[in-house]
Amino acid sequence: MFYDFFSKVGMKKIFFLLFLCFFFLECGYHLRGTGSSLPAHIKKINIPMFKNLTHRFELDVKLTRKVIDEMIARGKVEITGDVQSADAILIGEIISFEATPIAFSGEGQADRYYIAIVAEIRLRDLINRKIIFSNPNFVYQEQYEVPPGKDFETVQTEAIEKVAEKFARSLVITILEGF
Repeated sequence: MFYDFFSKVGMKKIFFLLFLCFFFLECGYHLRGTGSSLPAHIKKINIPMFKNLTHRFELDVKLTRKVIDEMIARGKVEITGDVQSADAILIGEIISFEATPIAFSGEGQADRYYIAIVAEIRLRDLINRKIIFSNPNFVYQEQYEVPPGKDFETVQTEAIEKVAEKFARSLVITILEGF
């Protein structure tokens, strides 16, 4: 029965199909967000509190927490609070935070803001004692729309939480994917 099938289809075609299957399995293709450009020996990363050089209250806490959450969600490395057991350390300094009104409602109240965060980011390999990733001017920017009937001052905590989450996602993808 199998012999009849193989003789009809032809052994060359079967070997070609098997070759294609193995090629696509081993070609290295992966979806965005599933790969990692970190060296294989980096299994644990320490992420101390980012240094806040701005006057924005608790921006360091929010950005650091969201970066840790995003690293954990990606599942590529373990986050450790102990620098002695870490293979790498991610150091961040928040250089600036800007929230500039760019659109106004009919009453003259700002209802859309341009938000930009600039940070210096370094990922240091503690085993090989070298910098794996460095960006002295990592910029995240977006427009934030204030909900109707509210002003930015009343929603700024919520706005910073949302922006911090997107900042963290952008930073972690940049580090892990090497883009």
